[in-house]
Amino acid sequence: MNGFTQDLARQTAEMQACIHNMPFNRELAAGTLNADVFRGYIVQDAHYLEGFARALAAVAAKAPGPEEIAQLAASANGAIMAERTLHAHYMALYGIGDAQFRSAEISAACDHYVSFLLRTALVGDFAEGVAALLPCFWIYRDVGQRIAGQSAPGNPFAAWIATYSSAAFDEGVDRMLALTDRVGTAADEPARKRMHRAFARSCWHEWQFWDSAYHRRGWTMP
Repeated sequence: MNGFTQDLARQTAEMQACIHNMPFNRELAAGTLNADVFRGYIVQDAHYLEGFARALAAVAAKAPGPEEIAQLAASANGAIMAERTLHAHYMALYGIGDAQFRSAEISAACDHYVSFLLRTALVGDFAEGVAALLPCFWIYRDVGQRIAGQSAPGNPFAAWIATYSSAAFDEGVDRMLALTDRVGTAADEPARKRMHRAFARSCWHEWQFWDSAYHRRGWTMP
């Protein structure tokens, strides 16, 4: 993490502290999170990762060179593989079949986050797209590592914790941070401002996604 991503971290320090301290993540670390809450979260997260992979592919298509294309395309593939492994594990555990998953309504928080990423990826420039994608990597790595340091043996969410605190995930996050630093350093001031705005908005969506899952929110109706 270098100068530009350090600036992003400072800009969103309060929001990221809120994410670390929110009930969902405290209870997940303690192993006391309600199983139905986690079940709902896993379903929404699987829907989210499909959209996230599409956004990664869309940003990859705007990349300036083959190295960036390969990195983002590999991350898109990784997002799909995470769905097929980690989510398959928990869906089997909770008895959620493919038909049941596909018929599950996407929550407002999930829909809004995916819509924001896809709009930014398709309408914004490459730099803005990279910044919007970064929080999903960075925040999950930081949350996963912190929880791994607190979690006791036998935690029912051990597979989730192991995924996001793993060395392989850590390396992927470092690559995304390095890419963001390169792009942010090369960008002009208006582009850097767009990157800051996109990054902060995605951090808010990360908080909203977990908060919505914890309170089991769907769509607020009049």
